[in-house]
Amino acid sequence: MSDAVLDDTSLPHDVSTFDKGYLGDGHTLRSWLLTTDHKRIAILYALTLTIFFFIGGVAIALVRIELVTPAQDFVTADEYNRLFTLHGIIMVWFFLVPSIPATFGNFLLPLMIGARDLAFPRLNLFSWYLTVIGGAFTVYVLLAGGVDTGWTFYTPYSSIYSNSHVIAAAIAVFVAGFGTIATGINFIVTTHTMRAPGLTWFRLPLFVWAMYTVSVVIILATPVLAMALTLMMAERFFGVPIFNPQGGGDPILFQHLFWFYSHPAVYIMILPAMGVVSEVIPCFARRRLFGYDFMVYALVAISVVGFFVWGHHMFVSGESPYANLVFSFLSFVVAVPSAIKVFNWTATLYRGQITYEAPMLYAFGFVGLFTMGGLTGLFLASIPIDVQATDTYFVIAHFHYVMVGGTVSAFFAALHFWWSKITGRMYPETWARFAAVLMYFGFNFTFFPQFIMGWAGMPRRYGSYPPEFQIYHVLSSAGAVVLAAAYLMPLGYLTWSLRWGRRAGDNPWGATGLEWQTSSPPPTHNFDKLPTVERAPYDYHPEGYVETGEAARTIEASQKGGEQE
Repeated sequence: MSDAVLDDTSLPHDVSTFDKGYLGDGHTLRSWLLTTDHKRIAILYALTLTIFFFIGGVAIALVRIELVTPAQDFVTADEYNRLFTLHGIIMVWFFLVPSIPATFGNFLLPLMIGARDLAFPRLNLFSWYLTVIGGAFTVYVLLAGGVDTGWTFYTPYSSIYSNSHVIAAAIAVFVAGFGTIATGINFIVTTHTMRAPGLTWFRLPLFVWAMYTVSVVIILATPVLAMALTLMMAERFFGVPIFNPQGGGDPILFQHLFWFYSHPAVYIMILPAMGVVSEVIPCFARRRLFGYDFMVYALVAISVVGFFVWGHHMFVSGESPYANLVFSFLSFVVAVPSAIKVFNWTATLYRGQITYEAPMLYAFGFVGLFTMGGLTGLFLASIPIDVQATDTYFVIAHFHYVMVGGTVSAFFAALHFWWSKITGRMYPETWARFAAVLMYFGFNFTFFPQFIMGWAGMPRRYGSYPPEFQIYHVLSSAGAVVLAAAYLMPLGYLTWSLRWGRRAGDNPWGATGLEWQTSSPPPTHNFDKLPTVERAPYDYHPEGYVETGEAARTIEASQKGGEQE
């Protein structure tokens, strides 16, 4: 979209009345808490999710300390259950699910389609308040003693027997879920009704397509989770025999409801990450995205087929052998569009003039970790192997390679790619590259040993274990220290850059999206003039050359991001 032109004929406002940038539009706490600017709301989300990321990180750090030795000698078995439950609940529902949509989706979607804001600005702010309210319930659970059911809330333990704060934890997830639903509705309506002139569906950036498809998944799947949690709370609070087999209930029904949401939730986490990588790789390869149409169809296919594979989480729960075969087959089918995306990213790199800035390194990390997670997912889609590996550390490693390795790598790729657009400042490139490499190394150091011990039969959810597994746990805990350092480093140098980082131009990477056609940081109204789109996205030269004009100079200058003004 490098040939986007600007036209002020359709603006319903006088842009001269706005401040130059959204960051300077009032500094009071009230102005932030009552804002309807999508960019400020994105920053509120980012701050909120960062807090929960570190709370969840502390919980799992205590778990890894316990697992250094085979004996249960650091925390009790009950405390261990509460720690990994807290980690799971916070990381899934208060970081991974909203991480990219609530932050970068909120900030970038209107900019990428040439709109002034989301369709429902007040609903957008309300969705953040719902997330905060859900988070407040989670903090209450933490301070009151925790919950010990695991993040899956499996019945009848959660609905009958647990003595922990199950109701409060379920309310936290329930309320936060409606916040994501509100965000999904906002994204869908905005994409349908507020695209700039000339921005047809097949001129949309892949990031916008990712936000659109994930929004459809959110609004269709999340109510099922809300229903499952409501039924669980009804059984626990009122004694309604829904899942308790002693009263005629069916505990497997809860698993069907839970995984009907939670497998699509995997794609709620990973589809936005795919959208981020689809923006970063063409920019730093200086090539058009290979197979754009197929990439769109792959996103749609993943979002549709993902609803039909929930049963592969239940191969050992007593399902019919015929149902197991169907779910196994569909689990292999859903891997095909994911493989298409990996192939197309790789093909985009072919003959490209690749540069290795931090966003590109994080994107490479995503491709490597996601591919490993996807390939091991095929193991678990095979019924005989899944029966062997169920409830072992093999499943934990697979899950983390996809959800944490993939989603978090893409989150950091987005953070570094759009940091200059968000703040108007550049970060120190050398430190950022080091952090990207360290994160990839630390992640593999942490989780690859878990594949080995899981294949050897080490069960998950145990604080004590046979001594022969200790070497793998020691390696995993040591890797977790490296990974924690890689997560903390960007917090330091990005904060430093807010004051001392070199000022960024409007388009320091020489990218082609509409978000790069406005100032850095953008004004409150996003665009002084309404953009009109005349080209397809990712309109880089087909032979992959690097521009010799201002874009090349700004790319070179961005590599000196540690310079002061």
